[in-house]
Amino acid sequence: MRILVIEDEKKVASFIRKGLTEEMYAVDVAHDGEEGLSMALHTRYDAIILDVMLPKKDGMTVIRTLRESGCDSPVLMLTARAAMQDRVQGLDLGADDYLTKPFHFEELAARVRSLLRRTSSEKSTVLTCGDLSLDTVTHRAMRAGKEFELTTKEYSLLEYLMRNKGRVLSRSLIQQHVWSYSFDTESNIIDVYVKRLRNKIGDDGSSRMIRSVRGVGYIMREPDEDSSSHESNSIE
Repeated sequence: MRILVIEDEKKVASFIRKGLTEEMYAVDVAHDGEEGLSMALHTRYDAIILDVMLPKKDGMTVIRTLRESGCDSPVLMLTARAAMQDRVQGLDLGADDYLTKPFHFEELAARVRSLLRRTSSEKSTVLTCGDLSLDTVTHRAMRAGKEFELTTKEYSLLEYLMRNKGRVLSRSLIQQHVWSYSFDTESNIIDVYVKRLRNKIGDDGSSRMIRSVRGVGYIMREPDEDSSSHESNSIE
C-alpha cells in the first residue's frame, strides 16, 4: 500500500517515512504543500499524511483543494495546534482523522491501518484468502498454519492483492499502490514479484489464487471460486 507524507520538517518526515517503510508501506514524501498537492492529484495514494503548517500551501488549503478536485484518498492531518477549532476545521474540510504533535509512531501506524480498513472491503486486521492469511498488525503471513517470510515489497504486493480480492488489477494500478514515485514503468518487476510471491505461498496448479489476466494484470480469488464470473477465457 502506498502512502504520501506531506511534511516540511525534514526530521519528522524522515522519522515517519522510516517507520512506515518498516511497516511494509511504499512511501513518498513532499516537503511543501504545493509539491504535495501536485503529487496527490497525479497519483492515487491509499492514504495521505498531511501536516497543517506547510510552506507555499498550508494543509487546510491542500485538503480543501484535494476534496474539491475529487480526490477521495483518506487523509490524516498532523499539527502542533491543539486548539479544537483547528481540528474541527480540518475535519470539516474533508480530513478523515487528526493527530496532534508530538505523537508516538505506534499511534500513527494504528491510525493509518484504520484509514486503510475504511476504504477496503476487508475490515479485519487479518486478511484471508482460502487458507492464506496476512496479519496487517504483526505482518505475519501464513498458509495452512505454516508461517513464511516475505520481503517488504512481497508483503506490500500481497496485502494489495488481498485487500482487492476478486477485482482485476492492472499492472498500472499495482505499480501506483505498491511501488514508490521512482518506479521504472518500463520494467517487468511486477511480474517478477508476482512469480516470487506465488513461489513463497505455494500458489500453483488449478487452485492458484493469484491469476494472470491476459493483457491486463492480475486478480486474486478464493481457490475454489468459479472463474466464469471473471471472463474465464482471459484468466490464466
